[in-house]
Amino acid sequence: MDSETKEEIPLFEEFVLCGGVETQVLKCGPWTDLCNEQSIDRPKLLIVIIPGNPGFAFFYVPFAKALHTLTNRCFPVWIISHAGHVLPHSNKTILSSPEDPNAQEIKDIYGLDGQVEHKLAFLKTHVPKEMKLVLIGHSIGSYFALEILKRAPELPVFHTFLLFPTIERMSESPNGKFATPLLCWLRYIFYVPGYLVLKLCPEMIRTLFIKMTLHLMNMKSELLPQGILHPFCLANAAYLGAQEMMQVVKRDDETIKENLSKLTFYYGTVDGWCPVKYYEDIKKDFPEGDIRLCEKKIPHAFILDFSQEVAVIICDWLKDNLSKI
Repeated sequence: MDSETKEEIPLFEEFVLCGGVETQVLKCGPWTDLCNEQSIDRPKLLIVIIPGNPGFAFFYVPFAKALHTLTNRCFPVWIISHAGHVLPHSNKTILSSPEDPNAQEIKDIYGLDGQVEHKLAFLKTHVPKEMKLVLIGHSIGSYFALEILKRAPELPVFHTFLLFPTIERMSESPNGKFATPLLCWLRYIFYVPGYLVLKLCPEMIRTLFIKMTLHLMNMKSELLPQGILHPFCLANAAYLGAQEMMQVVKRDDETIKENLSKLTFYYGTVDGWCPVKYYEDIKKDFPEGDIRLCEKKIPHAFILDFSQEVAVIICDWLKDNLSKI
């Protein structure tokens, strides 16, 4: 897929009030307000991407554009940022749902459980009730997707893809053994000096640093994320990470069993967050499930270099199954 094709794809940024928090939603495709769209013009399927941690929707833009293109631009692809991970521009309009004018606040919204409720609130108030959904969870986003299936079985979820899923034993994983003490205890040591350094750093310097980093990562700065170097957002990402280490322990086999026919798991062979042993265990426990092991050595953070390859895997499945809708 060439760069010109990517550039032609419409991409819209919105900030919606969800659970009392301004939430960034990036929308790929010409549809921006499905609730007010005439039913005759409304697509029959919405693809929703739930990021890992940090929950910067921006990093998933190439992946979303690839999905939109590979599905012949028939379906919108939306990416929802995690609560508190991206801040709106000062002049950005914040939208609220007519079904949720008071935007009821969610308890501990920046924590693990609160982030699940945050995603549920978005799906229930900003997406038509009859709209069929394809959920794509990456990393801890896979945990959120499973929780959505568990807590809201009434949602018309057609299928759920769990990419490099951190749904169990996070603190026991190779990366978790390193990250647990850092996130659970040592993060407090860095809060004050980190806050002072980032606050004293001029906005122009921070912006230049972000642009240079994105350039090195071969990513365009068409929607420059405001939260990457903001102390508030970094603290929220670290707080969520600490809860992941402490609370994501036991795999939710009951939810998996009840929804197995609408689940696809995709594990990596070079993934320090969910090693091959986790794949082997779940494959043994659910031999009839669609549980795959990557054969291309795609890393956990696939969005940096392998968005196209992973999008092809998902779209191949969709093309074989869309007739069932």
